[in-house]
Parts: sequence; structure tokens; C-alpha cells
Amino acid sequence: MKQLAFPTLLLVSLLLSSIFLQPTVAGPPTTAAPPTKPVQPTKPAPPTKPSPPTKPAPPTMPAPMKGFCDSKCGVRCANAGVYDRCVKYCGICCQECKCVPSGTYGNKSECPCYRDKLNSKGKPKCP
Repeated sequence: MKQLAFPTLLLVSLLLSSIFLQPTVAGPPTTAAPPTKPVQPTKPAPPTKPSPPTKPAPPTMPAPMKGFCDSKCGVRCANAGVYDRCVKYCGICCQECKCVPSGTYGNKSECPCYRDKLNSKGKPKCP
């Protein structure tokens, strides 16, 4: 009896499910074409003025000054815990002040502009 229960249940469920399914005709699926707009003639675009050639951006610092700042900031930041950040801010200050104090710390009295620069929080900007 148990051997017939499963096939019978399967047959009954197949019959019940086929009642709810609609028969379909085998064939390629049909898709409705989207509605098309009538094509209207377009007017030619008015001629535009050619844009002038763009000039390359000027360097932020002359080559001799860049070499000066790179070497001075390299010495100034030699012992810094975060070398990249120190060199970045030292370079910014060097560009604006045209000087970097000697040594790795202190001596800011040698360059008052460098000493007096402050960040947005009111702390010294230059290392």
C-alpha cells in the first residue's frame, strides 16, 4: 500500500496543476514592436566657433626653487615620524616663504614667515 501512495500522490498533483495551467502553442515568442515616432527632418546645427588652444598650466614653482625646497625640506624632515606629510607641508611653506629653517627642529627664528604660518586650527602649519 505504501508503495502506491507516492505515485498516486504524484499523479493527482500533476492533474491538479495541469488544470490551472493554460495550454500554450509551441512556437517562437512574439514581442510587440515599440511604437515609433514619425521622423521629422532636423535642422543643421549652427556653426560653432573653434575653441582657442588651451595652454598648459604653469608650474607651481620655478625649477631652481623646487630643487631648493626639496633639498631643504629633505634635511628638515629627516627625523620626522611621518616623512611624507612633513615634506608636503614644508614644501608649501618653502614656496610661500622662500626659506626653510636649518636643522630638523626649531630654529624658526631664522625664517619669520615660516614661523608665523598657521593652519585653520591656529596651530603652526610649517614643520
